[in-house]
Amino acid sequence: MFRFSRKHRRPDGVEPVWAACAALLDYPTADLLASLDDVRALVPSHPQLVALIDHLVATPLATLQADYVETFDHTRKCALYLTYSAYGDTRRRGVALVEFKQAYRRAGVEWDEASGELPDHLCGVLQLGATVDADAAWRLLNDHRAAVEMLRLALTSWRNDDGTTGSPWAAVLVALCGTLPALQGEEADAVRRLIEQGPPAEDVGLDGYGADPLIAPATLPVGAP
Repeated sequence: MFRFSRKHRRPDGVEPVWAACAALLDYPTADLLASLDDVRALVPSHPQLVALIDHLVATPLATLQADYVETFDHTRKCALYLTYSAYGDTRRRGVALVEFKQAYRRAGVEWDEASGELPDHLCGVLQLGATVDADAAWRLLNDHRAAVEMLRLALTSWRNDDGTTGSPWAAVLVALCGTLPALQGEEADAVRRLIEQGPPAEDVGLDGYGADPLIAPATLPVGAP
């Protein structure tokens, strides 16, 4: 992980793209499909995201769900958790997760533990940026840019059963990275190292990661949409 660089300034108008990305990267449900007209209205001329919306509309829900699980739940390099690629399920990841919860709290909200997701879930960070505090999400995304780029590369190089290359959900990462600064120097090196090494394999569990006395029980739901 590399830390947020103050030389990078957040561009204006990223919120609609982040909101659409948060919705489109979530697990496909009937409710999500029913909301796609609203999502399209957020980014009516965005080529990658509109193409993904068209794919979701044209594909049976059961197929979408099976493809989603195969992509994000069964492939380590496609994990949607921003600390996983750097730390795996290790004790160091627990500290990073506490930092995410603290970032939410500084933004004026609490991570909703009832969501069933960890606070580094990419959809949650994007939702934070789209609806609560764009600057807070900007810092988290840039601090964990290597993980974002690793996910983009994994999805764009995904091999489909028909022999084609590229997951439909790669469109979300391409769109997201289009709102972030271009990678340079040590940032590009960090991405390369993550791709070469992959997530650490040590499996110690994450019990107690949220036991930070500075963090109160969740009161406002901020999580994967």
